[in-house]
Amino acid sequence: MSVRSAAALAVALSFGISPAGAHEGHDHGAAPTVASVAAAPAGARAEVVGTAFELVAVAEGASVTLYLDAFATNEPLAGADITVETPNGPVKATEDGDRYRLDAPFLAKPGRFDLIATVAVGADLEILPLTLVTMPTAAPARAGGATASAWLASWWPPLQGWALWSLVLLVGVGAGLLIGIAAGRRGRRAAALLLVLPLAVAWSEPADAHTGHDHGDGQTAAIPPAGERAQRLADGTLHVPKAVQRIFGVRTVLTAQATFHRSMELPGRVIPDPNASGVVQASVGGRLSAPPNGFPRLGAEVAKGDVLAYVAPPIQQIDVSDMRQRQGELDQQISIAETRLARYARLVSSGAVARQMYEETQLELQGLKDRRTALDFSRRQPEALVAPVDGIVADATPVAGQMAQPNAVIFHIVDPTRLWVEALSFAAINPVSASATTAAGLNLKLAFRGSGFADRSQSIPVHFAIEGDTNGLRAGQFVTVQVATDDRRDGVAVPRSAVVRTANGQDFVFEHTAPERFVPRAVRVEPLDGGRVLIVSGAGAGQRIVTQGTDLLDHVR
Repeated sequence: MSVRSAAALAVALSFGISPAGAHEGHDHGAAPTVASVAAAPAGARAEVVGTAFELVAVAEGASVTLYLDAFATNEPLAGADITVETPNGPVKATEDGDRYRLDAPFLAKPGRFDLIATVAVGADLEILPLTLVTMPTAAPARAGGATASAWLASWWPPLQGWALWSLVLLVGVGAGLLIGIAAGRRGRRAAALLLVLPLAVAWSEPADAHTGHDHGDGQTAAIPPAGERAQRLADGTLHVPKAVQRIFGVRTVLTAQATFHRSMELPGRVIPDPNASGVVQASVGGRLSAPPNGFPRLGAEVAKGDVLAYVAPPIQQIDVSDMRQRQGELDQQISIAETRLARYARLVSSGAVARQMYEETQLELQGLKDRRTALDFSRRQPEALVAPVDGIVADATPVAGQMAQPNAVIFHIVDPTRLWVEALSFAAINPVSASATTAAGLNLKLAFRGSGFADRSQSIPVHFAIEGDTNGLRAGQFVTVQVATDDRRDGVAVPRSAVVRTANGQDFVFEHTAPERFVPRAVRVEPLDGGRVLIVSGAGAGQRIVTQGTDLLDHVR
């Protein structure tokens, strides 16, 4: 290659070679500096399980976060005294909300650190050894340095991105053409090389380049380490960090094998206590009218004997005529009796009339007046409808002026503190104990009151009294009744909230096998009572089963 060709190649290479970090569609901003070895990568963790506690340590820079929970219930423990033997000597952890902080300057250098934690909570004391392994943080592939393109951009800011590369291409190609023409026929190969080389170098991408990003200050978006995210592993188990367990409110129970009475579920509904409820009906048909204080509203408290409404019986026109005729006859008889009584009063003193006749006439006159008064009263006085028991107005449909039919229910009075449950059974039962569950999950303790002997729609009614607080219940509300029979069954009792049902109908629970590990277990359950179910297969004694937060764990992917 001639001297002119060599010069042309040097000119092209000086303009065509790009810096290693530049690529299309990016703005790297300030070049990152060389990073030193990090104190401790976030997410380096260790865990230990004792007899009463379980402890998880997570390295975070120059400190360690400690999560202390009760072994059986997974409940965070507050007010604990935690002292940790570290390479720098014993250090006491400080409480920070539902976790503890430990100063750890020894994490400035990566390595393996054997720690011994002494934990005291009340009367419980345990020594828990754990090992924390930290690794150095990888340094960047290369340090950012000044390049020819960076120098040009600093000298003339518009020379960035495509403007810079366009200038480089034009200058390189132009220089190659001029040198090729000057070199003559012998420099044609060198000129062709000079034409291709800048294009190839300009369009080539360095190994670490990619398109469609804007790096800004040279940092990527913060993504939590894998150890800090709840995730379902390839074997189906769940890795749930303690921080996420705090958010989910995960609680567990240590199971035990026992013998329980076999239970059965019955449909039921809430009914009023027959001895603390009643209805108000009109004995005769008539027009309703309100008492002086008006009709009682729904839910109003009433006392036994309170007047709730009046019913005025209607009187036909012919009846009015008969009553007026009868009144006239009574008035005439009263007038005759009064005249006779006055005459007897004058004669009884002279002995012309016996006193007996005088007294009989008095009684006759009083009877006629009473009949006359009763006749007037029957025309004007309506029937009073009174409350039969103490309670509240559960149902009422009175309207002033409404015609009430005989035996129609005008008011329904119920004592809300005395309610029963009526269940329907397809076989005669003699329950040992019973409870009920509402649609909202409220558990009710029941006391057996008796069962029917006759069928009702191919079923037998069974009555139970609700014991305890009845707040929030109403008559007619549907419930599910769990009845314990004399049959016995072995199994593990867990709360109903511990069982999750999949789309295919399979029931399963989550076993807490490690401080941050949960394993789903397929189980077969039977109803036990209002708040518990009996696991008859799939789980045994001595396992920690999740009872709270199960639905949230089921959604971890």
